[in-house]
Amino acid sequence: MNTQEMEENTLINCSIAKALLFFVRPYLLSCLMQALYGLVDLYVVGLFYPSAITTAVSIGSQVTHMLTVIIVGIAMGTTVKIGNEAGRKDKESIGKTIGATITLFSIIAVCLTLILMLFTKQITFLMLTPEEAAVHTNGYIRICFAGIPFIVAYNVISSIFRGLGDTKHPMYFVGIACFTNICLDFVFAGAFGLGAEGAAIATVCGQAVSVAVSLLMIKKMKMGYFISKENLKPDRECVRKILNIGVPIAMQDGFIQISFLVITAIANDRGNTFAAGVGIVEKIICFLFLVPSSFLSAISTITAQNIGAGKPERAVKALRYGLCITVGWGILCACYCQLVPGTLIGLFSKDAEVIFAGCDYLRAYAIDCIFAAIHFCFSGYFCGCEKSTLSFIHNMISIVLIRIPGAYFASLCFPKSLFPMGLAAPAGSLVSTLICAGFYYWSGQQKRKKLSF
Repeated sequence: MNTQEMEENTLINCSIAKALLFFVRPYLLSCLMQALYGLVDLYVVGLFYPSAITTAVSIGSQVTHMLTVIIVGIAMGTTVKIGNEAGRKDKESIGKTIGATITLFSIIAVCLTLILMLFTKQITFLMLTPEEAAVHTNGYIRICFAGIPFIVAYNVISSIFRGLGDTKHPMYFVGIACFTNICLDFVFAGAFGLGAEGAAIATVCGQAVSVAVSLLMIKKMKMGYFISKENLKPDRECVRKILNIGVPIAMQDGFIQISFLVITAIANDRGNTFAAGVGIVEKIICFLFLVPSSFLSAISTITAQNIGAGKPERAVKALRYGLCITVGWGILCACYCQLVPGTLIGLFSKDAEVIFAGCDYLRAYAIDCIFAAIHFCFSGYFCGCEKSTLSFIHNMISIVLIRIPGAYFASLCFPKSLFPMGLAAPAGSLVSTLICAGFYYWSGQQKRKKLSF
């Protein structure tokens, strides 16, 4: 984004509906392509291998997905900070933020790679992975952990562009990664017969190619911000601000993923059929949640930029538009999954028992598409207002009090069905929705009281 584009910033000047669509369309397409990573991995191994390999890929990809969302969460601190600075048209601060981000995430990438590579076996064990899938699960996550620097680099580059209001370039980057990953899945997992490990190699190669291309494109672009050696030195205040915004989001998303992993572990303990069914449904749900997730990012960026520009009323409008669209999407998804869940589960397994178990779980879990849409939008608004701690709090309450204990006791009381276990997710999201709506109403009341004096 150059100086002229900054002056004509779509997110702070045009109608809110146009601003949302301007941001969401390429971001959603990016998320759709990124989601294809795991889906194609499952599809390919489902074509060529037994359910034990499907279980290995579903468990391994959940672990790596958890890692990715934590990185994305921390990087959201960069997105919001740059968004606020872009709204103020403060190019010098943006340069400092980009420099601090590069240094901070380089350290994070090195530390994560070294630590996680040492503990792959322990992670596989903690997931209560079925014995027949344990070796392949360990191989999958070990290879993916080796690719952590590429995961970090891609998401940091994308967070910077999105903070500037540009979602098109990240879309191009992920498109390259997706295309590479799909092609190599059929080569390594299919033709070469490398199974789960082949799917992991394809994923890492796709990310590496994407990062290489993105760096070449950035070198040729005129972004309008000069990153000096001085900016690459960690600015304590800048890093603190990024972490203050990003860490609560990362912890929130991380604990959500931990709850998914705990629920997966509960299912794993019930045998390979239930484990495969839950793993497939988790992938489908991640796909269905792409729309509210895209609006969360859009609302947070629009809110940050408009508050920086002194237009808070536009942020409220973005929240309202987002709620209407995402709740409508959630209702559509929930209805479809109630009526014909087998059309989705059957894409990833031909095992009749796995399909039956997966359909049970999906019917219950799909209700969450409605409630999650609401608290996702509120979370985006709160993050843009630099109140990301609230999102962390409501998710922690939901996870600790509802999701995990609900899934655990449902598995004990209903050992032959996954339907009751699937209800734990929408129950948790309902609690989050009530907390978000209550805080939003309360803060509005407080503002009105201040204005009346």
